[in-house]
Amino acid sequence: MSLLRSVAAKSRHAYECLVAAQKAHAKWEYEVSSFILSRRWKLLLALLVPVIVFVGLDLAFAADLPASLGGKKAYMPSFATMDMFLFSILIGLAAGLITGCIGAGGGFILTPALMSIGVKGIMSVGTDQFHIFAKAMMGTAVHRKLGNVSIPLAVCFVVGSFCGVTLGGIVNRGIYEKSPALSDAFISAVYVFMLGFLGAYALYDYLRLRRGESTGAQVQTTTSVARALQAANIPPKVRFDEDVVPGGRSISIYPVIVCGFIVGFVAAIMGVGGGFLTFPMFVYGLGVSTFTTVGTDILQIIFTAGYASIFQYAIYGFVFYTIAMGMLVGSLVGIQIGALTTKLVKGSMIRGFYAVVILAGFMNRAFALPGRLASAGYVEMSKSTSQALDLAGLVIFFVLVGIFAVWVLVSFFRGLGQIRAGAIGESAGVGH
Repeated sequence: MSLLRSVAAKSRHAYECLVAAQKAHAKWEYEVSSFILSRRWKLLLALLVPVIVFVGLDLAFAADLPASLGGKKAYMPSFATMDMFLFSILIGLAAGLITGCIGAGGGFILTPALMSIGVKGIMSVGTDQFHIFAKAMMGTAVHRKLGNVSIPLAVCFVVGSFCGVTLGGIVNRGIYEKSPALSDAFISAVYVFMLGFLGAYALYDYLRLRRGESTGAQVQTTTSVARALQAANIPPKVRFDEDVVPGGRSISIYPVIVCGFIVGFVAAIMGVGGGFLTFPMFVYGLGVSTFTTVGTDILQIIFTAGYASIFQYAIYGFVFYTIAMGMLVGSLVGIQIGALTTKLVKGSMIRGFYAVVILAGFMNRAFALPGRLASAGYVEMSKSTSQALDLAGLVIFFVLVGIFAVWVLVSFFRGLGQIRAGAIGESAGVGH
C-alpha cells in the first residue's frame, strides 16, 4: 500500500508540474493573440510568414538534391483541400477555446485532430510544429511581459534541444520510411500515453473540485535535486535569477543541455512546443525561478520549434502550410473568446469539460491504434473492425470537442452584451 501511495503521490506531483507549465504557456498564447489581433499588420504578417518561408524553401530546394537532404523526389509538396483548410480553422478554434477557457491543454489536441481528418501522423507533427513557430515569431514583442529572460540559460538549453530535435526528427522520419502505418501507430501510442495520463488526472481534479476539496498544495520550488545540481562544482557554469535572488544562482551547463535534449526530442516526436516539460525541469529539476523559466522557455521555443519545423520536417515535405495557417487563425480567435468566457461560466464546469475533451483525444488515438498496428503487420485485425474502431474514435472525439466548442460559443454570445457594456473586460484572462 505504501508503494501505491508513493506512486500516486509522484504521479500527482508530475501532473501538477505539467498543469503549471500549460498555464504559463496559455498565458503567453493569450498575450500573443491579444497583441496580434490588436495590430492588424501583425495579423497579416502572421498569415504571410508561412507563405514566405514556403516560397523560400521552394527556391532553396528547387535543385535536384538527394532525397536524404529533402530533395523534392523524396516526397511531393503537400497541399490541402478547401474542406481540410476549413477543418483546420475549426481545429485551431477549438484548441484556442480550450486554452483560453482552461488556461491549459489546447495544444495537445492539435496533432490527434489533424490525424483524425486524414493527415498522416508525421505530417501532423510537422504542421503543428510550424504553427507553433509562426505563433512564437509573432509573439516575440510580448516576451518582456511574461518574465525575465536568461540568455545564457536559453543558449545552453537550445544547444541541447537542437540535438534532441535532430534525433527526434531522424526517429520519426526513419519510422515513416520503414512503414507509414507504423509511424501513425507510434505517434498515436505516444499520445495515448500522454493524453491518458493528463485526462485521468484532469478528471480526478474535477471530481475533487466538485467535492469542495483543495486542488492541491503548491510544491516546494527548490528541491533537493536542484540544490544538489547547483552545489556541484562542475565547470563551466551559467548564472541566472540575478533579478530574483541577491547575487543570482548558478548551475553547470550540462544538466541544462540534457534538459534541452529531452524537451527537443519529445517536441520533435509529438509536434508540441515542449514547454510542458521545460517548466517542471527548470523549476523543480534545476531550481530556476518561475519568473525566469517562463521568459526563457518562450524564447527557446522560437529556436526549437523553428529548427524542428523547418529543418526536420518542412524540407522533407512534412508540413501542410495551408493547414498551419488555418490553425493559427482559428487559435488566435479561439483564445480570446475562451478567455472572456471564463467570466461567464463556472470554473468547475470548465474543468469538467477540459477533462472530457482530453479523454476524448485519448480515446480517439486509442481506438485508432489497433488499426494502425494491424496495417503495419504487428496485430491481426479485419479491415472492417479497424474501420469501425476508427469511426468510433472519430465520432467520440469530434462530438465531444464540438459540444465543448458550441457550449463556450453559446456562453460567449449570451454574455456579449455584458462584455460590450464593460462589465467584463480587463479582468478577463486565461487560467481562471
